[in-house]
Amino acid sequence: MQNANSEFVLLRPLELSQRLNRTPVLSSRQMGWNGILVEQHQYFSTPGKEEKELPALSDHWLILPLGHPSYLSQKSDDRLHESMFQKGDSLLVPAGRPSYWCCPGSESFQTELSIHLQPELVEQVAQASEMDTERLNLINHFCKQDLNLQHIAMLLLAELRSDGMMGRLYVESLTQALVIHLLRHYSEVAQTKTSENRNLTRTQLQQAIDYIHAHLDRDLSLVQIAQVINISPTYFASLFKRATGISPHQYVIQQRVERAKMMLLKTDLSISDIALQVGFSSQSHLTQQFKRFTGMTPKQVR
Repeated sequence: MQNANSEFVLLRPLELSQRLNRTPVLSSRQMGWNGILVEQHQYFSTPGKEEKELPALSDHWLILPLGHPSYLSQKSDDRLHESMFQKGDSLLVPAGRPSYWCCPGSESFQTELSIHLQPELVEQVAQASEMDTERLNLINHFCKQDLNLQHIAMLLLAELRSDGMMGRLYVESLTQALVIHLLRHYSEVAQTKTSENRNLTRTQLQQAIDYIHAHLDRDLSLVQIAQVINISPTYFASLFKRATGISPHQYVIQQRVERAKMMLLKTDLSISDIALQVGFSSQSHLTQQFKRFTGMTPKQVR
């Protein structure tokens, strides 16, 4: 995969926000999300033509408008793109690519979602998904409607607004889904490569499952679980789903619900205490997931 050229000074997400005069109202910067930065920006657009020439970026930059439609021009790779930028659209600027922007400007209050993905993470996901990273480059897309991409992005925004209620494992699962979608639909080529180690061994799978059960009360991450069997987090997620039929995040939620159900039947602990002991952030979070998996609320089971 082609990485950003280290010979040039690359514009980082914080510097990009400063250049664009965008102060985030919500940011995952302090939340410890691995390889991804999600921010919601709100700003007041004033009348008059606004032009910005941006140097190459250090990260892949995905933008989704959440407010009023606006007319936008972008020049990338010597091509000029012009369109109305509105809800449901998305725009991707790959890392290492300079770009030029022009907006006629009108008096309006704008809201947008900005997602930055580190190239190293994208490459890891590509390798774990058995894509040929030597021939894989993300490409610019402009004002494109993509319902699947929009859905993943809105789930990330909801998690940002909830202050990470679902935990790091959930965010990492969403991030992988986002990266895989971009690689499949917005890259030059995505060819499957062969791999000698295509499955977890029975011992590796059991070690990972044992670790999950021993640490259900923690905010588990892919990094922590994958370290137990000494493989990369993104590769582990792919192999775990192949072995079990569900993602690590879904497996963890399932096991938390099962443990909560047992504790509801066999202990006198309050539902809020049980929620914390099995790793949910709150009683409402437990109730939400419990009903999704069992069709009943914790109170009904008790």
